Amino acid sequence: MFPVGLYLLALVGGAVISAASLPLWRRWCEHVSLLDAPGHRKIHKHPVPLAGGLAVVTGLAVPILAVTAWVWLGPLPESFDRVVTYGLDKRGWQLAAILGGAVAMLALGIIDDRWNLSAKSKLVGQVLIALAVAASGIRVTVFVESPLFSYAVTVLWILTVTNAVNFQDNMNGLCAGLGVIGGWFFAWHAGLEGQYLVASLAFLFTGALVGFLPYNFPRGGVFLGDGGSHVVGFLLAVLAILPDFYSAASPQKWLVLAPLLVLAVPLADLVSVILIRRWLGQAVWVGDNNHFSHRLVRRGHTKPRAVLVLLLIAAAIGAATFLK
Repeated sequence: MFPVGLYLLALVGGAVISAASLPLWRRWCEHVSLLDAPGHRKIHKHPVPLAGGLAVVTGLAVPILAVTAWVWLGPLPESFDRVVTYGLDKRGWQLAAILGGAVAMLALGIIDDRWNLSAKSKLVGQVLIALAVAASGIRVTVFVESPLFSYAVTVLWILTVTNAVNFQDNMNGLCAGLGVIGGWFFAWHAGLEGQYLVASLAFLFTGALVGFLPYNFPRGGVFLGDGGSHVVGFLLAVLAILPDFYSAASPQKWLVLAPLLVLAVPLADLVSVILIRRWLGQAVWVGDNNHFSHRLVRRGHTKPRAVLVLLLIAAAIGAATFLK
């Protein structure tokens, strides 16, 4: 049974709740002055609310909490009950760790947006969140049966992807668009392997970003902020771990590299800017205008076109993971 109805409900539900909550979060951000003010390397003329991450997490959390309550209070429709109840029984604690980690990443990013945390403080926060996720059982193994190895690789993976995606929050629509593409591909990989709860979570995440995108691209009426980009990166990192890319149904071992292909654009950009900054003698954590998106603009593309080019490249590379 392939629960198309559940996936559609997750995708649409995440989008509707995220989009509906965003105007409320935008007003709250304006009230508490959680705004991105014009300044260094920023071309917008007026302060912009950093409400995107709050809306995306709302679009993710409300359906998860509602379905969890529905399972406890029951009964679910029979077509959903077999999938949802089994998934929650098997991965309930992991789902709680994912949602808790997303909220923690959002909070960490909002604190950084508001008070400009040092790189060291932010890294410590990211490591603690990644360790909590690894402790829940969500870990990378890569055919090595060693708990210490899996903890180390999992933390390194979450830190790398979170920061790589955070780097992509440099033009309207780029970070969220990459999140939509990554979430979509991870959802289908999980669904095809019969991991219906994982697929539903990925579709829910994708929908929450789809609900945010019209407010952000191309005009930038609302930004993700550091909080939102942390959430997108963290969830992509986790969703890359959860599906069984290598299994009896998919015996090609090269598919363990599928997450690297789906996330090729942000990961390649991360490596590129680090090398450039080291070559120029700059600190790797200090922002600049040497990302792929900036270089496309310098070649004559408009910013929306540069974003669309990178999204098209990401989609094409991600689609290659379905080749047999």
